[in-house]
Amino acid sequence: MIPGGEAEQALIDAAFAAARNAYAPYSDYPVGAALLFDDGAVITGCNVENASYGLALCAETVAIAKALGEGRRGGLAAVAVVGLKADAEPITPCGRCRQVLNEVAALGATDPMVLCVSKDDVRRVTLSALLPHAFGPGHLA
Repeated sequence: MIPGGEAEQALIDAAFAAARNAYAPYSDYPVGAALLFDDGAVITGCNVENASYGLALCAETVAIAKALGEGRRGGLAAVAVVGLKADAEPITPCGRCRQVLNEVAALGATDPMVLCVSKDDVRRVTLSALLPHAFGPGHLA
């Protein structure tokens, strides 16, 4: 299920709502993510910063952890990533988040559409295009 129209906008709106809950006192760059699963469930996350910068959590990682904590294994259909301060250029998942998203997508053999959102633009790209030649569970024999 790849969103379009109203479904796509609802996923983006969920990511914006999550971003408003971000804890970003150091970067002042709130980010939200919303994951859409093939059963219609939406799981959100926001970035959570820490004074020890390396311990910060990205919005996508928080959402994936919530989904796995709820027992979800596979079925990832789409992801929306928004930055409240992303004006012209759409925000994209960082390398770590691309890898974390790939792990869950691999569990269900999906290639989710990633909606990279700015104030005025939505860039639609598959996860495999964002992370070509990904390392995943299949590499661990």
